[in-house]
Amino acid sequence: MTLSQLGAFVFVARLGSVKAAARALGVSEPAVSQSLAQLRRHLGDPLLTRTGDRMVLTEGGRRLLGIAAQIVALGAEAVAAVQPGRVAGLHVVMDAGLAEYVAGPLVCLFTQRKSVDATTGVAATAEIPLLLSSRLADVALGAQVSGEGLVSRPVLRCRLIVVGAPRGRRDQWLVGPSGTDPLSDTSRLLRLLRVPESQVRVFANQTAAWKAATEGSGLAPATAHLVTSQLRRGELVAIETAATPLAAYWYATALEPPNRSVAAGTFLDFLTTPAATQVMRTPDDGIPRSRFRPPIHVSIWS
Repeated sequence: MTLSQLGAFVFVARLGSVKAAARALGVSEPAVSQSLAQLRRHLGDPLLTRTGDRMVLTEGGRRLLGIAAQIVALGAEAVAAVQPGRVAGLHVVMDAGLAEYVAGPLVCLFTQRKSVDATTGVAATAEIPLLLSSRLADVALGAQVSGEGLVSRPVLRCRLIVVGAPRGRRDQWLVGPSGTDPLSDTSRLLRLLRVPESQVRVFANQTAAWKAATEGSGLAPATAHLVTSQLRRGELVAIETAATPLAAYWYATALEPPNRSVAAGTFLDFLTTPAATQVMRTPDDGIPRSRFRPPIHVSIWS
């Protein structure tokens, strides 16, 4: 019985499927299935069974889950304790929209100020508590997240609006990957507007959704300050709806201060600076060539 096997079990149990667990862990589905199979053989219990489209715990799995989660967390703490106080690498996860527009400029500015190797990844809101508690991520940016041992605080207030071409279709809704996250602001807006699922088209990224909107293919939810240039050029116009403009916040979530890494604390402090706020508000302004340091690695989880 290994930490990786217990970790695979905890992620499948909490997220409800091997596919979701593999995406959150950044590994292949066969790797998760193999770890789970090895743990089942070792303990002599199926631990999880399929019911409909979800994996549910057996009685033995329910008894194991709390213990396994503690062991996985303790394993991460043991690794962190080997070099106490060292400013180690930083892994920041974001929802898909923030990762697309904000991750590069924000992490670039942070790393040129601090000697920290920082990486970014995409995560659904429901995955964030598990990623943070398992120390697979240090900080999450996006929707507010609650959970035992977590602290979530607002770092930027923004407005969600609806945009479309001046004479485009109004019977289709165009969203990026965050539109599939039920806890995202985009999904919250669609629910408020009672948009049926049959009228929603999901694009590979937010840029593609807004491009389709400029071509008249439909309406698109948008964070107002991220579409300023398209609105100024007249490619898109703001469309009045019963729910917009919708006030929203970007939150930074991390473990409680005694448990978070030094790098996570440093990044959270950085997010309160005027420079970080400016980058989050106008990421398309770019960064001077002399100050540009590209992120070392980007992992895509959802």
